[in-house]
Amino acid sequence: MTRHHDSNERNAAASGLQGGRVRPVGVLGAGCAVPEGRLSAGAFEEMAVRLCAGTDRERGLVSAVVRRSGITERGISVSVGLDGAASFYTRGEKGSRGPSTAERMEEFERLAPALASAAGRKALAEAAAAPGAITHLVTASCTGFSSPGVDLRLLEDLGLSADTARVHVGFMGCHGAVNACRAGRALALESPQVRVLVVVVELCALHFQYGMGRDELLPNTLFADGAAALVLGQEAGGGGGLELLGTASRVIPQSAGAMTWRIGNTGFRMTLDSRVPDLIGAHAGGFVREALAEHGLAPEDVAGWAIHPGGPRVVESVLGALGLPNEAGDAARTVLRRRGNMSSATLLFVLEELLRRGTRGPVGALAFGPGLTAEFALFRAR
Repeated sequence: MTRHHDSNERNAAASGLQGGRVRPVGVLGAGCAVPEGRLSAGAFEEMAVRLCAGTDRERGLVSAVVRRSGITERGISVSVGLDGAASFYTRGEKGSRGPSTAERMEEFERLAPALASAAGRKALAEAAAAPGAITHLVTASCTGFSSPGVDLRLLEDLGLSADTARVHVGFMGCHGAVNACRAGRALALESPQVRVLVVVVELCALHFQYGMGRDELLPNTLFADGAAALVLGQEAGGGGGLELLGTASRVIPQSAGAMTWRIGNTGFRMTLDSRVPDLIGAHAGGFVREALAEHGLAPEDVAGWAIHPGGPRVVESVLGALGLPNEAGDAARTVLRRRGNMSSATLLFVLEELLRRGTRGPVGALAFGPGLTAEFALFRAR
């Protein structure tokens, strides 16, 4: 197995600090945002049936998949008035594959900045941080590209300094928030004066696919839109006294084709092998236990679990791999049910849900993405 650690973790371990611990970075503020547009389970099913299903059998299959997802409502940024000429999803002739990738990217460029800015404003407000105090901006997304991009729009919309140093984490999939936090944490450790704004934004609903295969039905049914943000710095955490202690990464061997996310002519297309939950179940336990051991912890010492709900079976696989009780997945299930799978933003929504419930102590955050890669972050809520 391949294992990667923050360079600070390696340096700390080499210097003999207990459990390889490093200085924590404070999460000074946090914020989550969803679009104003919402789709209930019934409205989504109606849309999916109309766009994808041509026979009674196909209509029944769509309905069954929607019900199994457990999602009751999701945020969606684009127009979904199926009877209106302006509806995003009904562009093109009947039987087409929907909007082109270029059209989908135009919508991302138009819609993503406002959603990202909404999350960023909430994080800045909770941190009581003036926009001019932000020295670094880390952005992440796997659902859209443009240049100038969301990062530059955030500088303008939030009033950040033109001298703000920027890093973008692109196309890493559902674990992208951990990658962004890793970059933000490393930057925050450079100096006590550094303030890092981390913003992840995903418009997954742009990539609705118009077919009846597994690789079209499942992503269609799960995906939704959302954004989340954190302010990181070396002082004690705000937002519930939250601190980011460290991160870890592992590529599951011989799994490169189990989950993919590729750019096609009609949006970004996912492939999802039915083995994914089993691969997670077989490998997540050892990985997380090793990551926790570096901080002198075991799974039973963790007060709360922010599991990325890639789907109901993913949550169950993680719980089984770590020997956790069923209720340890409640926060993840709640976010999936109320919000859907917002790709990389989802993990920070689950973290917010745990804090809302009053979780105090170590919090493990775990997400998976193409590779098949597992990413872990350890937080502490005081």
